[in-house]
Amino acid sequence: MNNLIIHDLNNGLLTLTFNRPDKLNAMNSAMYTQLADLLLAADGDARVDVIIITGGAQCFSAGNDLKDFLDNPPCDMDSPVFRLMRIVMALEKPLIAAVSGAAIGIGTTLLLHCDQVLVSRTAKLRMPFVPLGLCPEFGSSLLLPRLLGHARAARLLLCNELLNGEQALQWGLANELHDDGEQCLNAAVQLAQRLQSLPQEALRISKRLLKDTHRQELDACVRREGLLFIERLHTPQAQAALRALVKD
Repeated sequence: MNNLIIHDLNNGLLTLTFNRPDKLNAMNSAMYTQLADLLLAADGDARVDVIIITGGAQCFSAGNDLKDFLDNPPCDMDSPVFRLMRIVMALEKPLIAAVSGAAIGIGTTLLLHCDQVLVSRTAKLRMPFVPLGLCPEFGSSLLLPRLLGHARAARLLLCNELLNGEQALQWGLANELHDDGEQCLNAAVQLAQRLQSLPQEALRISKRLLKDTHRQELDACVRREGLLFIERLHTPQAQAALRALVKD
């Protein structure tokens, strides 16, 4: 398997960097598998305190690799993308996202499961599920209305609204705004170190309490969305929209 995720462990801080720059860090099945394996291993590794996930200074992720979705579509809830979702939702250790450039589709819905989200002014968040003939995923149809209210969630999920970094902060999808990607990542490291200075068992118990209140409801939502997403992928509308965007 290619090194699709660069992983760097330094004094208890694990940084995972998406590494498909030629594809704007679009996520294919192999990338989902590698990211899921790294997160699962990190959660059980006593050397890891905090995890940062980033795409680097230029682009977080262009979302799903559309060609891979056409050639190797997820066929059930055990497919790599849904396995990744389960692992992210079950993480006990703090997960921080440092986002610059495009964060499209799952590049945005992934952020809803991070404990802190830092963005640069270049960040561009969008969830173009409906224009692609698809439907929301990763619990976004549940989490976004709770976080933003129905009207703003609908602007994102129904109207394909694009948010820049400043708007993401204003809307509550991010915690901090930074001028560029380097500053954003540096700030994420500083925040991670702040979390590392705290009693780790108390930190993880507190995270679990924050997540557990709605865990069953979220699990059910992710499954419901996932089954509908798989169904939508095989419709003529979705197939036509995806093929129109895929370049050989």
